[in-house]
Amino acid sequence: MSPAAIRPLAALLAALLAGCAAPPPATGPTGAPRGGLCQAPPAQAFVGQNSTAKVVEAARVRSGALLVRILRPGQAVTKEFDAQRLNLEVDASGRIVAARCG
Repeated sequence: MSPAAIRPLAALLAALLAGCAAPPPATGPTGAPRGGLCQAPPAQAFVGQNSTAKVVEAARVRSGALLVRILRPGQAVTKEFDAQRLNLEVDASGRIVAARCG
């Protein structure tokens, strides 16, 4: 190939690679903020509500957490602390009884 033919291909490759280096979007697939460090007090508003997907996601967004985990009665859970995770403890009927970070 001649140098003139290689230049457009090199430019295209550089553009494609630059797209791979872009930071992830600030919102998730639902448009809600992706989150970061968890703050449990704002999520306390969801205590007493049923743990539907919509409620769980709203609690995650309100807390600022990146992740959310549902803790059911008698469920084995890991003990590692994750400052980016909201833990929602539910009763046997699925009603949220506690919200805490970790």
